[in-house]
Amino acid sequence: MQKTTPTASVDPAARSLERLLPRLDERYRRFARQKPQEWRLFRSRLEANFPRLFNLLLPLYGGQYDFFYHLENLLDTLAQAWIERRPDLKALDERREADPGWFQSNRMLGGVGYVDLYAGNLDGIRAKIPYFTELGLTYLHLMPLFRAPEGENDGGYAISSYREVDPRLGSMAGLADLAGELRQNGISLVVDFVFNHTSNEHTWALQARAGDPEYLEYYLTFPDRGMPDAYEKTLREIFPDEHPGAFTYFADMQRWVWTTFHSYQWDLNYRNPAVFTAMAGELLALANAGVEVLRLDAVAFIWKQMGTACENLPEAHRIIQAFNAVARIAAPALLFKSEAIVHPDDVARYISLDECQLSYNPLLMALLWESLATRDVRLLDLSLRERYQLKPGCAWVNYVRVHDDIGWTFSDEDAARLGIEAYGHRRFLNDFFTGRFPGSFARGLPFQENPKTGDCRISGTCASLAGLEKAVNEETEREVELAIRRILLIYAVILTTGGVPLIYLGDEIGTLNDYAYRNDPRKLNDSRWVHRPAADWERMQRRSDPASLEGRVYQGLQRLIQLRKSCPALTGGHLQGIETGSTRVLGYLRVHEGEQALILANFSEQPQIVPANQLRLYGLSYHFTDLVSGVEIPYGDLHLDAYDFYCLQGA
Repeated sequence: MQKTTPTASVDPAARSLERLLPRLDERYRRFARQKPQEWRLFRSRLEANFPRLFNLLLPLYGGQYDFFYHLENLLDTLAQAWIERRPDLKALDERREADPGWFQSNRMLGGVGYVDLYAGNLDGIRAKIPYFTELGLTYLHLMPLFRAPEGENDGGYAISSYREVDPRLGSMAGLADLAGELRQNGISLVVDFVFNHTSNEHTWALQARAGDPEYLEYYLTFPDRGMPDAYEKTLREIFPDEHPGAFTYFADMQRWVWTTFHSYQWDLNYRNPAVFTAMAGELLALANAGVEVLRLDAVAFIWKQMGTACENLPEAHRIIQAFNAVARIAAPALLFKSEAIVHPDDVARYISLDECQLSYNPLLMALLWESLATRDVRLLDLSLRERYQLKPGCAWVNYVRVHDDIGWTFSDEDAARLGIEAYGHRRFLNDFFTGRFPGSFARGLPFQENPKTGDCRISGTCASLAGLEKAVNEETEREVELAIRRILLIYAVILTTGGVPLIYLGDEIGTLNDYAYRNDPRKLNDSRWVHRPAADWERMQRRSDPASLEGRVYQGLQRLIQLRKSCPALTGGHLQGIETGSTRVLGYLRVHEGEQALILANFSEQPQIVPANQLRLYGLSYHFTDLVSGVEIPYGDLHLDAYDFYCLQGA
């Protein structure tokens, strides 16, 4: 009897694309005839990335009877977005595909700020482009600028429309024009993609409130407390001051709505494939407006699963990776930056070429402040040695402050290795940076302090946390100088550790806390507004005066920026921690294509010494040059004054 071999099974992704492509070709036949090269390019990217997209979506939605209906709708969304993408952005796609590591350059420098507070509106931002180029920016993150509810709106993070700029700031056409002008000046536009939730005034939410069953499925709503109570057994409270738990009751619809953050922010239901497709459309519309980087807000929270904390779940990664595949098909120039203020192990899991190519580095930020408070760099040194390296092609966005609070996100396990009890240490840091600890130089405010748990985060500008506010108001010129040195020290670290260093605009002139927010009822209960003052352009004009406080900070920062941009060894993200012989001196080596630089930073107001033989262990010759000052330093022990920073190369 003749044996037969079973037919090899056809790959489901390939079979699905084989079914769907002819339908797509037919639907867009007219465009394909008019622009055959562009359609072939779209098709080739679709064919290359569809298997990954399909295999990511199948476990999420494959069990639903209408999976292929939603899949076809998604492909239609991608094709339509590609057709609408402008020629200059399609050219940008090709340049970015040819140079995928463009953001690893030592010439990269970011800035972040609010449109209204910094320049009034989008036209005001355009007028500041000469200043941005003077500062050296190549990346500009404009904080939430889309339509949001009047009154409380979480600083714009309650989005009422992803396709409408707040009319007080401008228009989507104006945003697209701004993106183009920034790009002409070598600056990439970055905006937030708030994809965990919308405001309760978004059209989807309004239709859900009206009882539309289609849009009720866009959110997580419940008729009684049964399911919310079951979920809350394993959830943590994010904003306990506002509402307990994670749900809010709305009497007009007689339902409980999942509101992880604020009651006016409704969490989206990503178990519904229609939500994924709709948000893919919003994402691509932003890319087509000329946005080059999307900051993915609150990535840890987007998937909910009973019996878990509903944070950092595997499905959340699948969702982001699927959005990544969407971008590779229809807007390949677009990059993702993750915002995950969670345990360092969980932060790292969001970072890869297939997920978020960039990520905020909350650990480095927190430990820079921790090292200033303790005058001890051991936790910071450990994190740089063991937690800094990323997968090839990815980069940290390193910062000392942003719009948000400071949370002490270091690993308890890392602290225990150094004999530090984590809970007590966090309490100390909270006391130190709110000025409660005797001898503290800091002037910060507590944010969302929880008396039940002792948990607290810190608000305050860089300058006020570094001691400048206290020094100016209460102390002598010596303390003023020390505060400025602290500001420059921590900025020097983020400018030399690789990735994309980010300046919170205003830090460059030593902006202090602004307590006037307490006079605004909409902001009174959110201490983060203390570090979100309007830009003071009269003070900014003093940046060229080396005798002024503003000039001392600005010109010191400019020297560090120029150091970064002139030193090829600071390209990329490779970093090697080194022994300095002192727990107060941080040291690391940067190497790129055979060139190296040795960084030394004294996190104490007390002078420190690094022995000459210690320096020679890391490849420096008997003579070397400090790239910060340009001074040649003869062989011998290196003396570091208070908060000194050196970037050394062999002479």
